[in-house]
Amino acid sequence: MPLIGSVADDLTGATTTGVLLARSKARTAVFFNVEAAQKGEGVEELDAILISSNSRALPANEAYGKVKAATDALKEMGVKYFQKRIDTTLRGGVGVEIDAMLDQLPEGTVAVVVPAMPQSRRILVGGYSVIDGVALINTPVAKDVRTPVKENYIPRLLSGQTRRKVGLVTLDKVLAGDEAIREALKEQRGAGCEVIVVDGITLEDVENIAQACISLNWNVVTVDPGPFTAKMAYYRDLIQEEEPNLPPEAEEAGKTVLIAAGSATPVTKKQMGILCEDARHVRISVEPLPLIEGGDEALDEVYRAVHKAVELLKSGEQPRAILFETALHGELLNLDEEDAKRHYAGGMSADRINAGLGMIIAQVLEIVGRERIAGLYTTGGDTMVNVCYQLGVECIEVMDYVIPQTDVGRLVGSPYDGLPVVGKGGLTGNDNTACDIVTRLFREAARK
Repeated sequence: MPLIGSVADDLTGATTTGVLLARSKARTAVFFNVEAAQKGEGVEELDAILISSNSRALPANEAYGKVKAATDALKEMGVKYFQKRIDTTLRGGVGVEIDAMLDQLPEGTVAVVVPAMPQSRRILVGGYSVIDGVALINTPVAKDVRTPVKENYIPRLLSGQTRRKVGLVTLDKVLAGDEAIREALKEQRGAGCEVIVVDGITLEDVENIAQACISLNWNVVTVDPGPFTAKMAYYRDLIQEEEPNLPPEAEEAGKTVLIAAGSATPVTKKQMGILCEDARHVRISVEPLPLIEGGDEALDEVYRAVHKAVELLKSGEQPRAILFETALHGELLNLDEEDAKRHYAGGMSADRINAGLGMIIAQVLEIVGRERIAGLYTTGGDTMVNVCYQLGVECIEVMDYVIPQTDVGRLVGSPYDGLPVVGKGGLTGNDNTACDIVTRLFREAARK
């Protein structure tokens, strides 16, 4: 029976937390929605279960309903300890989703919010979020097309979203150790705060916050990107020490990695540019406008990309990797404007682009067969969801990460059961991360 349960606002967020638990010897699976989790076979054999509510870009009332349903499902499965997984950059309606979870849990439950993920250089100082040395509102996240973040002071950001009183435990208390943290948490709760934000800049800070919470013996919902939840699970004796889960070196001949790049960030563009400097890695640019238009135009564009990829895969010099991308060439589209031109609902253009990438990957796999494919690599949570949807997959067993927030798993169910997959957020990694992911997928393909 799973004792640890999490609701994440997107799929890559769910895998990021899941991998930390999996690296700590917890059998962990990520489900794409509530329905998939409820019908999932072997759930009772899991130690941790994570459900993506796909709610980050939804209106507040819809996001609330999605998180409520997921929380209720986890309760029915017997989950004892809950996490509201949040993005490291606080995108989406975090406060609303905290309310949705707390409203379903026993009275007196406290949400302790620890946004720090030091492994990825995401920290919180004085209540202000700092991403890789840059104030949150000065990062590309502030200009995110669907979920921009315009408030850097996290207690104020949450106060504008939740019905509950929000408190803050500052870095001076955290640096003083777990006893000082414990007293500061008690003070905030005594002041009527049910949502308490806590500063942190190192994993030791996160560990001390977890120890303080355990010693208070409160019913705590962890609200974080993953490290705080993992430390709480460790001190509750639910998991072991975290360690890598590396497969052996592998022979690469005769296989290809398929890449679907749905992210348009400068980070992704640089990573894919460096990847394609290697002649063994082939880029197939997919035009986004036909995909947005839909109908025959979209099908023709999908066919063109699939036909080109199949020709390459059946050639004498099979590529090591094939990159399908829609936003890394030409002028970057304003998807809000594309929605408005066509009188689409908000986000529909992005959904159609990602669906097109999913169709391409699915058709290539169907034509050439999975034995020719080492694994799948997707950038962006929506892209991963669409690729897996087209493959008939609604669950991933997570195993490890290449780097934090770049997660390795295996597809569960469908004819592609066991196929390795790596999902990466658009803002994570260094210049060589794409190259490292491709190499890792070849090793995963050889894992017994």
